[in-house]
Amino acid sequence: MSQKGENIYLRKDGRWEGRFSKGRENGKLRFGYVFGHSYRETKEKLLAAKISWQSCCEKMQRRNETLEAVSAMWLSESTRFLKESTVAKYQEYLDYYILPELGALPVDSITTEKTEALFHRLKTSGGKNSRGLAAQTLASILRILKKIKEYALRLGFTVKFSLENLSIKRRQKALRIFSEDEWGRLESFLKSRQTSCHGGILLAMWTGIRIGELCALRWDDISLTLRQIHIHQTLQRIRDISGNGSKTRIIITPPKSESANRVIPLPDALCEYLKPLCKAGACFLTNEAGKYIEPKTMERRFKAILKTCEIETATFHVLRHTFATRCVEAGFDPKCLSAILGHADVSVTFNRYVHPTMEMKRRNMMKFMKLAI
Repeated sequence: MSQKGENIYLRKDGRWEGRFSKGRENGKLRFGYVFGHSYRETKEKLLAAKISWQSCCEKMQRRNETLEAVSAMWLSESTRFLKESTVAKYQEYLDYYILPELGALPVDSITTEKTEALFHRLKTSGGKNSRGLAAQTLASILRILKKIKEYALRLGFTVKFSLENLSIKRRQKALRIFSEDEWGRLESFLKSRQTSCHGGILLAMWTGIRIGELCALRWDDISLTLRQIHIHQTLQRIRDISGNGSKTRIIITPPKSESANRVIPLPDALCEYLKPLCKAGACFLTNEAGKYIEPKTMERRFKAILKTCEIETATFHVLRHTFATRCVEAGFDPKCLSAILGHADVSVTFNRYVHPTMEMKRRNMMKFMKLAI
């Protein structure tokens, strides 16, 4: 007779028998069996057998789990600590570059040769124009694969591929900044046309704010009395992975880092320019409540203005680069400039955003010559 709640029985031969279910096969239940000389011994063996069988089932399941399934599990878990825009970008890279070639393969069947072949193809012929992906995109794809590998190993999956030999060489581009002449012409053009759009570009010229921060700005974030602006949001269009039928959607979120949430003082001249445009409760660029201009639209308008001013084309971000460079030329305190730009580290400001102009080099050479004479 079995003990209550246990599939353990005393056999006629004096031994104890325990059994547990292994599931169904062809519609019939299958059982596993253990035997012992006492009820206690059999109960301990039965528990160990159940654990062993469960572990075996999980290993078998992991052997057949595809990279697509594991990446979905990883991304779902990552939503707890990643920004929504980052999750959408990761999903985009997975769908466009990684899963079409590796997604259907079981994780334990993906070899180093397969991952290296994928990277070689993406590097040489990937992208819309088949000319190869940019180094930054390749670096993001490599980072995603490393994170998925770490996640799979943590869950006990067998992972055979190595990513150690994959490295991305980033070429240092000669970054564009506006010359003093271009800067002056653009500034004069914007001052002559007092609209929210022109004022937004002027604001970016004199504060170095990002295009997403400008697009999310509301008049309530600006105090013309205190002559300051509070940057605490950014606007961007991201890929919609919610499955509701839309390809993309607009989101407004806190800035990219804690240091990017900042208050920037405004020049008196800019405050005077903005006074006639101010409308409480409205969005800064449209002067309407709840109606925003998205970054791509603002980028197009900016390039159209450059064309009108007969200035060589540039992205909106060049305003930020130029602002930082001009501030260094003016002798800004490095820590102060870093805080205005919203950087946590001064080295980021100088390594990424400050570019010596020929005028700056010439002035410094003159300083040297005075010391040398």
